[in-house]
Amino acid sequence: MIDLNGITPFAEGGNRICFVHPNNSDRCLKVIHKGLLKKIKKNKPWYKKFRSLESFDDNSRERDGYNQKALKKNDPEVWKHLAIWYGMKETSIGMASETELIRNGDEIAETLESYLLKNGLTIEIKNAIKDFQSWLRKHLVLTKNLLPHNLVLKKEDNKIIIKIIDGIGSHAFIPLPVLFKFFAKRYVEKRIKLLWSRINWDLSGRKGKWK
Repeated sequence: MIDLNGITPFAEGGNRICFVHPNNSDRCLKVIHKGLLKKIKKNKPWYKKFRSLESFDDNSRERDGYNQKALKKNDPEVWKHLAIWYGMKETSIGMASETELIRNGDEIAETLESYLLKNGLTIEIKNAIKDFQSWLRKHLVLTKNLLPHNLVLKKEDNKIIIKIIDGIGSHAFIPLPVLFKFFAKRYVEKRIKLLWSRINWDLSGRKGKWK
């Protein structure tokens, strides 16, 4: 068991708390907020209350996302824009999803959201997004909506490489993108379109709705 008692998280979202692994500073441990799953289930419509608690668990969804067909290929290139997943680990405050912690030197990598709000759409970041889009289209990696705060910027050879750190897996209610390449292509194009919608919304001062 990994002891996280007394350790301050480096990031916190609506569903999970993120810790630097106490024995490996290049890994991240994501733990669900205590009591959250029961609260989520309680607030769901009646027809969803019959589902298991695990079905609302972001860690379980992340595990399933990393088990998708696109990531089973024997091709190192498929991991170019994705944090590596190391499995589920037991901690003193609950089960954790253990992933690669993207760093630039000693610093935890900045999010795309943070970069855009400070610098806008620079040529450098436009090129990084273009490369990221090409990778998505080539490998058909299925993701939830690509939100800029779930994408971080790795600096390699004087270039920015966008890395997905959260939101892996299909968002489709009917799993056609999982089963058929034709639907996977359409699904990925929609995620790219929504990414640009979210970027433009962030840069516009977040007026109105982004989708």
